[in-house]
Amino acid sequence: MNLTISGHHLEVTPALRSYVTTKLDRITRHFDQLVDVKVLLTVEKQKEKERRQRAECNIHVKGSDMFAESSHQDLYAAVDELVDKLDRQVVRHKDRVQNHHHEAPKRLM
Repeated sequence: MNLTISGHHLEVTPALRSYVTTKLDRITRHFDQLVDVKVLLTVEKQKEKERRQRAECNIHVKGSDMFAESSHQDLYAAVDELVDKLDRQVVRHKDRVQNHHHEAPKRLM
């Protein structure tokens, strides 16, 4: 898995980087065929009292791409919401990919 964490209008500290990687481990537990993960952390500086912090992520898995974004006043809370959204998408994708057809039992006559 290739993991890229970048920041826009902020510096990605080692503590923030380790927090994002530990949160993304939850996704790899559910689906281990992740090819590429790109995380973008931004701080929007529109107004001083509305400093929203946003986290976006692109995940490339075998067969499709997934995207999620989340914004919150706290960057760590935005990352938590982002991982929750991605986790739901990955579990749904895994459920679609799995073969749910079972072979019919053979008769003994």
